[in-house]
Amino acid sequence: MRAWHRLRRQILTPDISETSVAVRKFHVKSPDAVERLETVGRSFLAGYGAAAATGRPDDVAAALADLSDTYRGFAFEGAGMAMGVLDGLPFGHTHHVRDFLAGPGAAHIYMVYVGVGWAMARLPRFRWSTLYAPDPLLRWLVLDGYGFHQAYFHTRRYVHEHYREERFPWPAGGPAGHAAQVIDQGIGRATWFVGGADPERVAALLDAFPASRRADLYSGAGLAATYAGGVTRAELERFAELAGPDRGAVAQGAAFAAQARLRAGLVVPHNELATEVLCGTDVVTAAAATDRARENLTDTDIPAYTVWRRRIAAAFAAHTG
Repeated sequence: MRAWHRLRRQILTPDISETSVAVRKFHVKSPDAVERLETVGRSFLAGYGAAAATGRPDDVAAALADLSDTYRGFAFEGAGMAMGVLDGLPFGHTHHVRDFLAGPGAAHIYMVYVGVGWAMARLPRFRWSTLYAPDPLLRWLVLDGYGFHQAYFHTRRYVHEHYREERFPWPAGGPAGHAAQVIDQGIGRATWFVGGADPERVAALLDAFPASRRADLYSGAGLAATYAGGVTRAELERFAELAGPDRGAVAQGAAFAAQARLRAGLVVPHNELATEVLCGTDVVTAAAATDRARENLTDTDIPAYTVWRRRIAAAFAAHTG
């Protein structure tokens, strides 16, 4: 059985070289920034490999228990992708993600949903019906994950050429045009990696997009800056300045990251620094703002997810101006 698990892991897990900054041709700010971003990638693949090996939630949790708090969330994102891929394969059962979220993945629900979006990008569309994302609000994070994957692996098309999938077929019956906005969040989050965590470079890449897309893109970049880190206080202040009219979107993304980190029990110093600079408060308070913004949300002509994000941005208006 162990031999089969090793074989399955080898077959299903992407090559570690795919996370190399040099291979991806991403911007290099400094050796420290490269090491951080590549460690994020290695951690993601560690989670993916652990889940691909057996598909058993408790085995995954045990395999990832010794990872540092800085990177463990990325490993659970990778595990979410692997569970989604396993659900989409044409053999075996289709409740890997469900079981993961009912167990050790629950505390990492934001990252698991994003990981399912990575699986979406690797599965044929006729298998998307197997994707498990039952929360009507958080399911949009699947598209964030999809957007990140596309920008990370198809950088020229999605980041430099600004390709946009205007008529996206998931979720079925979803509001027209909304999927593209959420995919842009993922593209913005990936652009933090493409730009090497260099505020000047990241902002230049985002500002080259049409103005109508920038708030969503800056939201994703703000999430990445807060969750992944790799920047000093001065660099965070500069990024907030460069965001200009989209500074509120950056704060909203930072608050999302604060909530994801706090719920998982993975708050580290750079999270506190980023929320202080980008939201004007600490992680606990920023996360609480996302909870308050969820109250009495309903889907109308404007999706609840959009209203949620707008409310969060408004909560930090006094700080972001």
